[in-house]
Amino acid sequence: MKIILTNEVSGLGGPGEVVDVKDGYARNYLVPRGFAIRWTKGGEKDVAQIRRARKIHEIATIEQANQIKAELEGVRVRLATRSGEAGRLFGSVTPADIASAIKAAGGPNVDKRRIELTTPIKSLGAHEASVRLHPEVAAKVNIEVVSA
Repeated sequence: MKIILTNEVSGLGGPGEVVDVKDGYARNYLVPRGFAIRWTKGGEKDVAQIRRARKIHEIATIEQANQIKAELEGVRVRLATRSGEAGRLFGSVTPADIASAIKAAGGPNVDKRRIELTTPIKSLGAHEASVRLHPEVAAKVNIEVVSA
């Protein structure tokens, strides 16, 4: 089935790209969650609009991405959350929490969808997250989770 991606999907592509996927994957996952729309001839007009919106929010050059990477890696991010006696969190730290903590620490505005966690953050202490700024540039952000 041909679909038009409206959001970035790992392993498939970015917004505005037309890709072929299995029918069930598109029908049961991508379309209901708003990650894609069905491809039609009229949908080609939507592709141009999605690409224009993407260019506004996207980091245009590698130099700009490297500059933001330097800012991110220089920021100390402290995140205060509720935890139990053993240092285990009530719930986990989400990419949205990390994005707001980066902004609060004086760092650049980062889209929560660009933050990747290798493992869920469910305990106090130092953790690391990766931020995909550009297809070729990723920044490592050190996060210190402390008890609130």
